[in-house]
Amino acid sequence: MEPEHVDAAVDGRVKPPRRDDDAPGLWRRLLAHEGLNHALTRHVPRVALTRFVGWYARIESERLTRFTLWLWRRITALDLAEAEPEVWRSLRQVFVRRLRPGLRPVAPDPAVLASPCDAIVGAGGRVERGMAVQAKGMPYALVDLFGHADEAAPWEGGHYLTLRLTSAMYHRFHAPAGAVVERVRFMHGDVFNVNPPALARIPRLFCRNERAALTLRLAEGPAAGRRIALVPVAAILVASLRLHCIDALLHGRWRGPGEWRPGTAVRRGEEMGWFEHGSTILVFVPPGFEPAAGVTPGHRIAVGQALLRVQAPGP
Repeated sequence: MEPEHVDAAVDGRVKPPRRDDDAPGLWRRLLAHEGLNHALTRHVPRVALTRFVGWYARIESERLTRFTLWLWRRITALDLAEAEPEVWRSLRQVFVRRLRPGLRPVAPDPAVLASPCDAIVGAGGRVERGMAVQAKGMPYALVDLFGHADEAAPWEGGHYLTLRLTSAMYHRFHAPAGAVVERVRFMHGDVFNVNPPALARIPRLFCRNERAALTLRLAEGPAAGRRIALVPVAAILVASLRLHCIDALLHGRWRGPGEWRPGTAVRRGEEMGWFEHGSTILVFVPPGFEPAAGVTPGHRIAVGQALLRVQAPGP
């Protein structure tokens, strides 16, 4: 429910969004209005609408899908040029599309954690007194996000970064380094929008939405043996999360277990799962890491680009 309006990555691997004159400007201007954008998603039956779109997205009809894509492009800069060539038979196929091989080379430096997804970098900083920030003036407690004090404690004094996937972006996410997935915890919740207008208005939004907390133990580089966390947060419309390590599609009607210890080894850059719509991934690292050069709020980053790196030892 938002237009894209940020600069493309400088290395050219992520194409810049189309200009406003490439699609009707009225829709773009209306959806860029923060108050209206927030009202459209704050005061609607979010769960019912999300289930409806999930059902609609699975309808297999090439004609219906073409029409839906035409409407989608009236609102946002959807670009399928990077996708593997295929005939789109359903909207879901577009949501979970694969990219053509070679388009997202992964940073090979073992001292670097690569971005797990295509995203716009949001809030970030150090975890202080168990708190992080979703937007200016909007803190949240990590114990509320992770659901348990023991899972929140390792990130004290470390860095966190917010990675926002818009609806038009590539929705699959990948391992930031060679690692072992030690734990997955799924938490039911709401399906608020997670765009900037919502983050600026709804307290503790990430802690209220459906989410999964993944704990990974690094298996390579100078930080081998240390743990990091990825927290995919679901959002309005579809709100389903596929995780390969547990072979499950998690969603609001999931009634299976809420915690797993898969022990699955993943290679740097290996696909870990996907969202069935745009959403957010929160990244937490312990002390000893720092954001990679250029990773600041508003920066557009691609899968595989340097996101965080091990800090160089002091003099």
